Amino acid sequence: MILIQAIIQPIRLSTVRSALQDAGYPETMVSDALGYGRQRGQTATFRGNEYRIDLLRKVILELVVDDEDLDEAIAIIRSAAKTGSQGEIGDGKIFAIPVAEAITI
Repeated sequence: MILIQAIIQPIRLSTVRSALQDAGYPETMVSDALGYGRQRGQTATFRGNEYRIDLLRKVILELVVDDEDLDEAIAIIRSAAKTGSQGEIGDGKIFAIPVAEAITI
């Protein structure tokens, strides 16, 4: 089993969740997060003053899949989470982490 952690833009969450559910991956967990990667934050203007937003809002979507489903699940997340035709800086990251055991409570 593999734990997939996808850090994506909040505006893409519903699209990614719908795509995963349609493909047969309905079990997900979602958390709010703040951070930045290569885009290094954003600059904004408020009442004529310019200021820098260092930490951008993101969401972390997590799901556990069987080893043989990893490539399919990652492809679904990548295609649903990217903005534009090629994707943009800030669209997110996907991590695949081995899971030794899953225990139902």
